[in-house]
Order: sequence, then structure tokens, then C-alpha cells
Amino acid sequence: MVFRTNRRGLRPEAPRLRPRVTPTELAKVDFTELVPEPVPFLGQAAYIQLEFFENLARAVATAPTLPAKEGLSAAAGVALRKHHALIAEIRRLGVEPDDVMAPFAPATDRFQQISSGADWYELLLGIHVTAGMLDGYFSRLAAGLPAELGARVRAILDEEGASVVLESELRDAIAADSQLADRLALWGRSLVGDTLLIARSALRASEAPGSARADQVEPVFTELIADHTRRMDALGLTA
Repeated sequence: MVFRTNRRGLRPEAPRLRPRVTPTELAKVDFTELVPEPVPFLGQAAYIQLEFFENLARAVATAPTLPAKEGLSAAAGVALRKHHALIAEIRRLGVEPDDVMAPFAPATDRFQQISSGADWYELLLGIHVTAGMLDGYFSRLAAGLPAELGARVRAILDEEGASVVLESELRDAIAADSQLADRLALWGRSLVGDTLLIARSALRASEAPGSARADQVEPVFTELIADHTRRMDALGLTA
């Protein structure tokens, strides 16, 4: 199977971050001032999970071994389950899910194309990096939703999915091909800026980037970068 390269010549620059803050400082972030209304928040989160499912299904279809297909198919099932659970939350609010997700489709589809990579290994790392960052990010932002809804959304998003399978496949591939590590490290770094742009679009504060409230976003992005670094370190790659 030959993959078409979806890389772009230039990528948006990731937001500039201050030095990592302490957990105490992060706890002071008031997500109620950052998260948009529940309906668009859920619509964007649900559509992103659908994109993760599609990428995982693509990874299953092109996997080189049966064990890889089996593991990735289970991970795809988790992403689809998250999507359906978020759709159910949208319907509980009396809104049609398709109408809510539609505004987020163009940007998310472009993001999917950007993050799918040039081959199967870049596709796997793209899913690992973007799903890891965005699942954790939307789960964290769910603290700004009404209490019961926020708790349900966090339970949905915190379900473990592809990470164990993806990490295992990537570690084995890197061990078998020493040249793969440098290429994947570069690919992982290139994904961060686009992922942070998707993350920022979910924030009410993103509508006014020059405001004082936008400064509250920095600790959230700092923690995302820290999570990304730990994820890459576990693969032996430089973030």
C-alpha cells in the first residue's frame, strides 16, 4: 500500500509557552471562563473522535500483521464508542448532532489530512500524538462544563484506547529500524503546532487572543506540551 504524502511546506507556529508551571498553578485555571457553551464543545469533541476512528480504521486496513490489525481494530472500537457516547450527550441536550458537528468538519478534516503522514508508521505516530493530546485536553476542559455533564464527558474521554497498541507497534518498529527514529521524531515535532491550533479553537478565550483571559490558556498548553514530551520519551524519541 502506497501512501500519499500530506505534508505541507510550512506549518503554523505553535503558541509560545512560558516555562512549565507547577500543578498548584494549573489548579487555579478557571475553565468556566475558557470553555464555550456545552453544545459546540460536545460537537467538536464528537467530530474529533470520529476522525480518530477513521484514522485508526485506515491503520487497520494497512497494518502489515494480523496482531497489529487485531490491536488497532480494538482501539478503533474505543474511538467509535467515545464518538457515540458524545453524540448521546448532544441528543440529551435536545440538539441534532449532525447540525452541531458540521461547523467543525472543514478544519478537522484538514487536520486529519495533515496528521495522517506519508506511511503507516507516520500514521500511527500521528494518531498517538494527536489523540493523546486532544483527549487529555478536552477532558481537562470538561471541568468547565456543568458539573454532571462534565463528569460524564471526562469519563468518556478518559477511557484508554489506542495508546498501548500504538506505542507497542511503534517501539517494535523503531527497534527494528534505527533510521526510523529520527524520521518519526521530526514528524512528531511537526504535529504539535497543528494540534495546538485545534485545541485553541475549542476555547472561548481564543476569540480574543490579546485579552488578559487568554493568558489563562498558557498553563493548559504548557501541560499539553509536557504530556507530549512524556509520550515521545516513552518511545525513545526526542520531542
